[in-house]
Amino acid sequence: MLALLAAGYVGWRQWQQRQGQAADAQTLNALQQRVSTLESTLASVGGDRTNLAQRLDAADQLDRSLQAAQQSQGDRLRQLEDAVGKLSENTLSARDATLLDETESLLRMARERYELFHDAQGAAAAYALAAQALAAVNDSAFAGLRQNIEAERRALLASQPTGQAEALARLTALRGMLPTLPLKPLDAPASASSTSAWSRIGRALAGVVSVQRDNGAPLAVADARFARELLALDLAQAQAALLAHDPKAFAAALQRADAGLASQFDGSAETVQQARNTLQQLIDAAPNNAPVQLGAALTELRNLRAVHALSNNPAPAASAAVPAHGAGAAR
Repeated sequence: MLALLAAGYVGWRQWQQRQGQAADAQTLNALQQRVSTLESTLASVGGDRTNLAQRLDAADQLDRSLQAAQQSQGDRLRQLEDAVGKLSENTLSARDATLLDETESLLRMARERYELFHDAQGAAAAYALAAQALAAVNDSAFAGLRQNIEAERRALLASQPTGQAEALARLTALRGMLPTLPLKPLDAPASASSTSAWSRIGRALAGVVSVQRDNGAPLAVADARFARELLALDLAQAQAALLAHDPKAFAAALQRADAGLASQFDGSAETVQQARNTLQQLIDAAPNNAPVQLGAALTELRNLRAVHALSNNPAPAASAAVPAHGAGAAR
């Protein structure tokens, strides 16, 4: 029994060992499979790492080439900016020169128009255009010149006579009243109160001697036509002087017209008195201000342009000065 038990126990132990060995063999096979899987995985990872390193090297080379291209592009952009800056400077200088030429032409035209035609309004309009052209110049050196131009323009506007349209209308109304203005009685009889010897002789000869014109027109009719034509010419000259902005000629024509009314027309008539009052009002309101002195802004503009040209081109000026000095020494 003991032998059987011992044999059974030994057999059971051997069976357990075999079962354990079989399980260990299975576990070892699984481990070997996992190790082989890991080896293959590591091998693939190593290949991927090699590929990644190659790609990183390629990316690094590409990055370096892109940096070089970017640097070259930056250099080209800076060169283009310099070229555009020089081109813009040349364009601006040419534009400024054109604007300054236009300003000088307008100032010269305004001065000539005022001196020749006394047209303060037209000269002021030319000064306004010159100020606009000068305001577009991109140079701060001409800022003070704009103030001088504005000052001369205001002086021109202040010298402009006020109420020109009203004065023209009143002169036109006076010219329309001329046919109705009564003249002084040219052939009036002597006063009844006069009892001198010469007056009696004149009255006695009045019925004997008669004086008439060759054309048969009465003396009063011919003198009335002549006086009215002279007065109409004086009023027309006053209108022309007012339109020509000539205050001296305007006042002189009005004074001649007033003298003609006083000497040729009946001063006791109400219409003649009204006409003389109108002429006196026009004489009192006639512009008598002194002419505006123009040309200071034009002279300043020319001086500024000359200084600006010398500052921009110092070398030609110096080279021109050397031959002049040498020529003076030779002489």
